[in-house]
Amino acid sequence: MLIASITIFVVAAFLGFVLISRIPTLLHTPLMSGTNAISGIVLVGALLIASAADSALEQSLAFVAIVIATINVVGGFLVTDRMLEMFKRKDEKADE
Repeated sequence: MLIASITIFVVAAFLGFVLISRIPTLLHTPLMSGTNAISGIVLVGALLIASAADSALEQSLAFVAIVIATINVVGGFLVTDRMLEMFKRKDEKADE
């Protein structure tokens, strides 16, 4: 079971890298929004797993998942905000 899980993780990481590297720059903002939604789902799942964890290993892994998903969500929102800021007109920026 562990070997199958590691294999799935490695294949998913490789496919994710290949797919993301081929995305045109114009699509990065919508892709970041989608990634934020997925990370939010991962965060909720990690919280649910942490609440039902029995062993110290499960609690530790759930905590790591919560931290990484939170960093991903916050960083994604910051990057998306910065990218959307580039598309605002100069008079809109002056109003803020």
